[in-house]
Amino acid sequence: MKNKIIKNVSTVIASMVLMSSVGIAENVSTANTAVIADTMQLINTAGKQRMLSQKIAKAYLYAGKKVATSKANKELKSALNDLLNSHKLLTKEINDPEINNLLAFVELSSEDFKATANEPFNLDNAQLVLDLSESMLEGSQYVVDSLKEKIKVTESKVVGLSGKQRMLSQRIAKYYIAYQAGIKDKNTVDQMTEAVRMFSSTHSVLMQNKTNTPEINRKLNEIDRLWKIVYKFYLSIEKGGLPLIVYNTTNNITKKMDNITKLYVELYK
Repeated sequence: MKNKIIKNVSTVIASMVLMSSVGIAENVSTANTAVIADTMQLINTAGKQRMLSQKIAKAYLYAGKKVATSKANKELKSALNDLLNSHKLLTKEINDPEINNLLAFVELSSEDFKATANEPFNLDNAQLVLDLSESMLEGSQYVVDSLKEKIKVTESKVVGLSGKQRMLSQRIAKYYIAYQAGIKDKNTVDQMTEAVRMFSSTHSVLMQNKTNTPEINRKLNEIDRLWKIVYKFYLSIEKGGLPLIVYNTTNNITKKMDNITKLYVELYK
């Protein structure tokens, strides 16, 4: 993306008013559409940071618990790299003081996140990783909301919701394994239950979205069939015993929702 997105939104709007008076509003409309499309992509990128914050903590806990150890260690390294690379892109493309200030906080948190995630596993570090993942999730959500507010485009809500499903699926796995790893408090159970509830609610909204293409509907139906079976496993968090099923199914759902989110971004270009 060549333009600094946020800075250009106000410029495009001002230009639209001026150029319409001389009969060239069509060119402005094209420019405005380009800015919106680029911002949609930034919303997708910032939304992915939400998911990565949960994925890193989940992978750390799975590796520490010695479940799917090889996969979890590879996932931890990959997710950390993806988080840092996406952060660089966001700081490069966004030129808004308020959002940039929040991104600076996220960067500091990501450094703590990386340092702790690379330390030997113990319950103290596990709790710290959980806390850092929550801070980074909150910061990334703020960036997503701020970007949506800047362009005030209805369709950005769908992109945001779809992207949030990626995060929720990883969040479910994070809290499931956290409980099995020894963080057996009420908050862990409550957060898991709420993540399942939110995923179900948002999934229903996306299934009913009137702008869905046949391909999007097909992919959502694939998730629907899987979700109706596996969500019951997730809610059995206190019983435990299914960490591999939870690991594999939530990764499957995350991958599918990532593809769907990309299709929504393309749809609104």
